[in-house]
Amino acid sequence: MAWTQRLRENLFRPLLGLLCVLRITPDHVTSAGLIAGLAFCPLYFWSQPAALAALGLHVLLDGLDGPLARFQRTDSPRGSFTDTVSDQIVIVATTVTLMFAGTLSASAGGFYIFLYTSVITFAMVRNALEVPYSWLFRPRFLVYAWLVVETGWPGGLEYILWGCNVVLAGKMISGFFRIRARL
Repeated sequence: MAWTQRLRENLFRPLLGLLCVLRITPDHVTSAGLIAGLAFCPLYFWSQPAALAALGLHVLLDGLDGPLARFQRTDSPRGSFTDTVSDQIVIVATTVTLMFAGTLSASAGGFYIFLYTSVITFAMVRNALEVPYSWLFRPRFLVYAWLVVETGWPGGLEYILWGCNVVLAGKMISGFFRIRARL
């Protein structure tokens, strides 16, 4: 995780300086990312390319708020929590949209929402308890990227999501037992 943080900080350094000059805070970036992610939902029914662009903007902004916070030396557990909750809201909203549109089945999407939320919740609890984890599986980027493929190969997202669900289930179960052992 530290490696990817340094990579993003180096990649975004010129932009981070500009954002500081413009007095843009990490919370501004997180909020804009949340709005862009939620914009996917209505746009998906109007224009899928526009929806994918909004989701792409969400991913970009989500990758920018942490480096900006560290650059401004304002990073905190509060900001990390806000970012995580914002990401989870977008995950749930986009998944519900895909289920409503018939792109995903309710079972695949429902399990995905439940498992993803459980894994992230357990990760936050483990973090608070200082219980280390070897790796954290967050398949949202795979799912978001697959949406582009889905436009040319309908039905593939369902298989991707079930595969992610299997891994998330394993991660949720192992997280539960690691937390339980610590209590």
